[in-house]
Amino acid sequence: MEQNNQTWVHEFILLGLSRDWDTQVSLFVLFLFMYLVTVLGNVLIILLIRLDSRLHTPMYFFLTNLSLVDVSYATSIVPQLLAHFLAAHKAIPFLSCAAQLFFSLGLGGIEFLLLAVMAYDRYVAVCDPLRYSVIMHAGLCLRLVITSWVSGSINSLVHTAITFQLPMCTNKYIDHISCEILAVVRLACVDTSSNEIVIMVSSIVLLMTPFFLVLLSYIQIISTILKIQSTEGRKKAFQTCASHLTVVTLCYGTTIFTYIQPHSNPSVLQEKLISLFYAVLMPMLNPMIYSLRNKEVKEAWQKLLGKFSGFTSKLTQ
Repeated sequence: MEQNNQTWVHEFILLGLSRDWDTQVSLFVLFLFMYLVTVLGNVLIILLIRLDSRLHTPMYFFLTNLSLVDVSYATSIVPQLLAHFLAAHKAIPFLSCAAQLFFSLGLGGIEFLLLAVMAYDRYVAVCDPLRYSVIMHAGLCLRLVITSWVSGSINSLVHTAITFQLPMCTNKYIDHISCEILAVVRLACVDTSSNEIVIMVSSIVLLMTPFFLVLLSYIQIISTILKIQSTEGRKKAFQTCASHLTVVTLCYGTTIFTYIQPHSNPSVLQEKLISLFYAVLMPMLNPMIYSLRNKEVKEAWQKLLGKFSGFTSKLTQ
C-alpha cells in the first residue's frame, strides 16, 4: 500500500513558458488570437470544400481531413495553455494529462501520414493525369484516410499506455507547455532509457516513412515537370503541388532540422518552441497557404463571397 501511495500521482504541474505575470498576459492575448484564427480558418476551409462542388475531389477530401486534424491538434493543447497563463496553480489532472498526450501524439502522427497521402495524390495528378480519376477513386481515398487515422491513433494509444504505467513517485513538475511524451517520461523514478529508445525509434519510423514516401513522390513529380516542353505547362503542373509542397517543407523541415542532426539534443526551450510551432503556428498557417497559393480555392472563395454579398444586398432592399 505504501508503494502504491508513493508511485501514484493525482495531478501534474506544467511549468510552461514563463513565470512573469506581464509576459503571461501578453502570451495569453497572442495565443488566443492565433487560436481563434486557427479555428476560424480551418472551419471555413472545411465548409468551403463542403459547399463548392468543384472542390469535391480527392485532393480536397484529404485537405478536409488535414484541416480537421489541425483544428483538433490545436484544441488538444492551446485551451489548456491559455487557462494556465492566467492561473496561479498550473495543474493538470492525471487523466487529463494522459488524454492530452494521447490526442496530441495521435493527431501529430496522423498529420504526417496525411501529408504522405496527399503527396501520392499529387504524384498521380502530375505523373499519370489521364488515369487520375481511375486510380484515386473514392474507395481508395477513404481507405488511405482511415489507415492514417487508425495508424496514428494506435501508435499514440500504445505510447500513452506505456508512459503512464511508469512509476512517477512524487515528481509531478513537467517542464513543458503540455503533457509531451518525453517530458512525462523524464518524471519516472526508474531507468527510462529503454522507453526513450522505443519512443525515438517509433517517432523516426512514423516521421521518416511518410517523409521518404513524400520525397519519392516529389522526385517523380519534378522529373515529370522537367520533361514538359512548354513553360506554361510546367508552371501549371507546379502550381498543383505548390501549396502541399510548402506545408510539407514547413512540417517535415522543422522536425528534421531539429532532431535528425549529428549530436542533436534539443534543449527544453527548443522542445517547447517546437511544440508551439506544431500546436499553434502550423494549424494557423495551413488554411492560409492553401487559400493564398491555390487558384481553385481562391476562385471558390470569390464565388462564395459573391453569393453572400448578393444575398445581403437583397435583404437590405
